[in-house]
Amino acid sequence: MADDAHSIVDPGAGTVDKTTVGNYFVSNYPPYSFWSPDRVGEAQAALARPPAPGTDLGIYLHIPFCRKRCHFCYFKVYTDKKQDEIGAYLDAAIAEIGLYADRPFIGGRLPRFVYFGGGTPSFLSVEQLLNLTAAMKFVFPWDAVEEVTFECEPGTLTDRKIHTIREIGVTRLSLGVENFSDRVLELNGRAHQSQQIYRAYEYARALAFPQVNIDLIAGMMGETEDNWRECVRRTIELGPDSVTIYQMEIPFNTTIYKGMKQSGHAEAPVADWPTKRAWVAYAFAELERVGYHVASAYTAVKDRQKTSFVYRDSLWRGADLLGLGVSSFSHVGGTHFQNEHDFAPYVQRVQKRELPLWRAYTPDADERLIREFVLQLKLGHLDFGYFRDKFGVDPLRRFAAQLSELERQGLATIRGDRFDLTRDALLEIDRLLHAFFLHQHQHARYA
Repeated sequence: MADDAHSIVDPGAGTVDKTTVGNYFVSNYPPYSFWSPDRVGEAQAALARPPAPGTDLGIYLHIPFCRKRCHFCYFKVYTDKKQDEIGAYLDAAIAEIGLYADRPFIGGRLPRFVYFGGGTPSFLSVEQLLNLTAAMKFVFPWDAVEEVTFECEPGTLTDRKIHTIREIGVTRLSLGVENFSDRVLELNGRAHQSQQIYRAYEYARALAFPQVNIDLIAGMMGETEDNWRECVRRTIELGPDSVTIYQMEIPFNTTIYKGMKQSGHAEAPVADWPTKRAWVAYAFAELERVGYHVASAYTAVKDRQKTSFVYRDSLWRGADLLGLGVSSFSHVGGTHFQNEHDFAPYVQRVQKRELPLWRAYTPDADERLIREFVLQLKLGHLDFGYFRDKFGVDPLRRFAAQLSELERQGLATIRGDRFDLTRDALLEIDRLLHAFFLHQHQHARYA
C-alpha cells in the first residue's frame, strides 16, 4: 500500500484495464438475461408451496422516485411523476402486499428484515411514509424484524422527516453520500451538495439510529486522487458505523453510456479499474488504521459486535425475499422472479388484483450452489462445510480448477474447510466470480 508521499496507483502495474460499458457488479446468479416471461408459472408455483423449514423471509420495497436521475444510475427510477401518480403507486404497493398475505409460501412467517430501496425512499413525504409503513405492518407485523434498512439522499432529509424515519422503526439509515466534492457530485448528476451531507448526518446521530451507513463510489466522473483521499478523510472524520464503497461501472441504461454512444467512444469517462481498485484499497487501509474492520468486498464496519448486515447475509445464504414495487426482484422457494418493469403496467395489474409478475427463472441444484458460493465469496472467506451440509457437494471437488487457480495466483489460501481471499482478490471479486459460472453464463449479457 502506497503512503501519502506516493501515488496510489503503481505506474508499473502493467496494462491499464479501461472501464467499458456493461455490468460489472454481480448481484445474483444466474444472470438476469436468462430470466424469461415464459417461466412466470414457476414463480406462481413457488408462491403456492409452503416454505422450507428454517428459511428466513425478507421484504424489499422499491421506491422509484428521485429528484434527479444520476448519470451513472441504472435502476428503475422516475423524476417526472406528479403527486397523484406517486399516490397511486403507493396504493398499488400496499395492495400488492395484501395479494401475498395468505399465500402458502408465507407459512406464518414474519419478516426477519425489511429494506426500502430506490430510487430514493426519502423522497416520500412524512405523511406518505407513515401511511405506507402502517399499512405494511398491518399485513406483516415487524415484531420479529432484526433490521430495517432505509436508503436516503441527503438533500431530501428534513428534521421532521428523519424523526419519522426513526419513528417507523428503521435501524440502518444508509446515506447516499457518494462523494464530498460539490464539483464531482454535480458532474455525476447528484441532486445533493456536500453541506446537506453534514446536516443529514447530524440529524441521524442526534436520533441515535443503531446504524448509520455512508455510501461512497470510487472512480466517478471528475474524481482525482487528491479528492478521493479527502473523501476518505471526511468519512473517517464523521465516524459512521459502516462505510460501503462501490467501484463505478457503466451499465447500458445510463446517461453516461448514452453520451458514449452518441460520441462514438468505447471508453467511459471514469477512472480505469486498476485506479478504482487502488482507491478502494487506500480507503480500506485508512479505515482499518482507525479501527474499522473490512467485512466484505464493499463494506467496512466500526464495531463488529454491534454492526451487521442481516439483509446481505440472509440473501447470500438463500433466504426468501419478497420484492414489492415496479421492477422489484424476488427469490422464493428457490425461484427468482421480477415484477413488471414499467410504471403503468405495474400499477394497472395490481389495481386488477393480479400479481404483477413479469419474468422468472428457477435454477437447478448446481446453479443454486454456484449462486450461494459466488455471493459468499464477496465476504472474502467461506466455509466449505456449509456447502457440503446444505447441498451435499464438496466445493473442493466441484470447483477444484477455479480454487487451484486462485491459489496459484496468490489470491487465496485453503486451510481445511476454510477458504480465504487476499485483499487484492477482494478488490476485484466481481471479475473473479465469472470463473465459477457455468459455461453458458460466462460470456452472456448480465442484465
